[in-house]
Amino acid sequence: MSAGGAHAAGDDTLPPVLSLVGVTKVLGQTPVVRGLHLSIAPGAFVTLLGPSGCGKSTTLNLIAGLLEPDEGRIYLRGDLVNGWEPRRRRLGMVFQSWALFPHMTVYENVAFGLRMQRVPDPQIRRRVTEMLALVRLPGIEQKYPSQLSGGMQQRIALARALATEPDILLLDEPLSNLDERLRKEMQIELKRIHGQLKVTTLFVTHSQEEALVLSDWVAVMNQGFIVRVDTPERLYSDPRSRFVCTFLGEANIFEGRVVAVEPDRFTLDTGALRVSVCSRTRIGIGQPVAVAVRPEAISVRREAREAHGAENSISATVRDIVYKGEAVTYYLDLPGAALVALEYPKESGRPARGDRVYAEFRASAPSVLEEA
Repeated sequence: MSAGGAHAAGDDTLPPVLSLVGVTKVLGQTPVVRGLHLSIAPGAFVTLLGPSGCGKSTTLNLIAGLLEPDEGRIYLRGDLVNGWEPRRRRLGMVFQSWALFPHMTVYENVAFGLRMQRVPDPQIRRRVTEMLALVRLPGIEQKYPSQLSGGMQQRIALARALATEPDILLLDEPLSNLDERLRKEMQIELKRIHGQLKVTTLFVTHSQEEALVLSDWVAVMNQGFIVRVDTPERLYSDPRSRFVCTFLGEANIFEGRVVAVEPDRFTLDTGALRVSVCSRTRIGIGQPVAVAVRPEAISVRREAREAHGAENSISATVRDIVYKGEAVTYYLDLPGAALVALEYPKESGRPARGDRVYAEFRASAPSVLEEA
């Protein structure tokens, strides 16, 4: 979908938990959020993904009631909530800093929202116990945040946000302060907790890995617009636009003009090489086109394509090799271009720097991009 269009995340036959209708926010003289249209179905885990400054966190703050839109409407469970205070919106929120109260125990932190709602003490005790069990931290009720590791503090912040049984959980880059190992552990924990509770979740991140691992749906943002909403699998395999393609993973982009057309494919001439592309998109001879090929779709071979049956085989030189455990990334030079290939090769016969090789990929590997 193009920027500014209506986007649905989840089952659009169900009444949405959250709807943004033409939401715009200007900070100073700068439009930060521009005419957003987004609906989120019950139980969906949706990620707002985009670079720094694209409007992700501002969108979350608008939903939470920490900011008010200059234009547009925000609906929660069908109610127009423009002007509502945050506490009326039945939201749970976890910030990048986690924002635990340092002078309160774990019990008091998790119970805070329930006390604000005047929930009876026996129910609070039961709910705090349930939440600590959910985040796998039972028995630490009397500890203080300063006595906990970063990963434990993040789980307590999540338990506090979930304790009030919010209609929607808002997560603003909550994993960014964790080291890589803890970040990966918490990705698994968030996925488990969402699967158990089915709480509707809107997650903000600039990390493509977090978006791909956690999300049912990803809303890609750029310059205040939602560019596209789709499943992680479809966004990655069929990005459609140059921005989505390059932001959500690495890609080799070939640009040129179409020199031949068949019913199910066309040939692209980049000036330095020709690329065969399977596509049913209506494309005419002479039309400028850009296509993208993911690194993992490219094989690096010592022999030409006659030995392997590849539909695209390009002679190249290995400029550099990066070892990533079992995976190996090859940086290849060829006339007028460079390629990146990702493989899981066997130790024997692996090309070395400076070797002449063939970069091969099927005609079904390239994705046609909207912008040439």
